[in-house]
Amino acid sequence: MLSVLIETRNDEEALARTLASLVGGAVEGVVREVIVCDRGSSDQTHYVAEHAGCVFLAEGGIRAGIAQAKGDWLLLLEPGARLADGWTDDVMRHTAKLTMSARFTRSKASNRPFWQRITSRPRALEQGLVITRKQAAVQARNGADAEGIARGLAMKTLEAEITVAAERR
Repeated sequence: MLSVLIETRNDEEALARTLASLVGGAVEGVVREVIVCDRGSSDQTHYVAEHAGCVFLAEGGIRAGIAQAKGDWLLLLEPGARLADGWTDDVMRHTAKLTMSARFTRSKASNRPFWQRITSRPRALEQGLVITRKQAAVQARNGADAEGIARGLAMKTLEAEITVAAERR
């Protein structure tokens, strides 16, 4: 079972979209918990998280979320990212093999224009991250935020699709 971690800052609307895509995983018993690691929101992010039944951490960031997570595998997502139907089967197959970290396949609707692909670097967490709690804890111990944990890892790309979140301001 997965613990889902989402790092937020003034992302109430984006968080609601992401949480909606996780409902199927919760119903199937794949998502054990959702932990929202806030970085100083001044909007209603905490209400969205609490009304959806998430654990809301106002302090400590992603490191605190990893420490509190109960699952052996973590799913890190950006607020606003949406997983396509059927993602749970692919993730469960992957985690059953106890292999390396993984990310989702970018949906066609999320493809960036050609010029943007060659002139800018993609965000490390934009395709999500499935990682063991132990591996994430090691990365977080070195002071990495959620984006930093995903950066530089060798990853497998899952067949399940993700609609990436819009660029954060």
